[in-house]
Amino acid sequence: MTDSGRLRVAAIGDLHVKEDAVASYRDLFGEISREADVLVIAGDLTDLGKPREAELLAEDLRACSIPVVAVLGNHDYESDCAEEVARILRQGGMRLLDGQSTEIEGVGFVGVKGFVGGFGRRMLGSFGEPAIKAIVAESVNETIRLENAMRQVRSERALVVLHYAPIPETVAGEPPEIFPFLGSSRLAETIDRFRVSAVVHGHAHRGAYEGRTPGGAPVYNVALHIEKPNGRPYALLEI
Repeated sequence: MTDSGRLRVAAIGDLHVKEDAVASYRDLFGEISREADVLVIAGDLTDLGKPREAELLAEDLRACSIPVVAVLGNHDYESDCAEEVARILRQGGMRLLDGQSTEIEGVGFVGVKGFVGGFGRRMLGSFGEPAIKAIVAESVNETIRLENAMRQVRSERALVVLHYAPIPETVAGEPPEIFPFLGSSRLAETIDRFRVSAVVHGHAHRGAYEGRTPGGAPVYNVALHIEKPNGRPYALLEI
């Protein structure tokens, strides 16, 4: 922690660990352990949601000597093995959140994947075909799970960890046609009902680093490909 008692959080998303193990994050995790008190990973931990990919990530995380908090992303569901992926990573020591919260050094970490739906007045509504209603129902369900997790937080400081974006500002740079598939304002509406220190997400590889919810909570797109102020693949936040 800093001299002022703030927790140093390194946040990164979209690692997309592949089965061929060409890229290793071991050195990066070692560096993060020296720079931060907690590592947060904002989804897409694996590339195709394969158990072997999760095993490789768990092996690399042995180089990380600080607590690791994470959520799953859409890629982690690709092979219909999300439960096995989660089990492997939890056995490796990761605090993998899926509608839960955990506290570290006086900071509450709240995690949920989130889902699609679009932003503001253009957000998808529950009208028409059953398939559309199912999409909206899933989006609403994720926000309900986020709200339930927020209600578990007892600390005055809280960091929300998502994969999908809660605001359009941090997906700016992506093709406008895919904005509805990058996140949902329903997440921001829920977040703004609570006291939140910061929000991190990934998913939008070509988005922007920083924005705010309508209620003023700072939001950071920490996808691996996003340029961060410190020039490193991870953002470094003080909470």
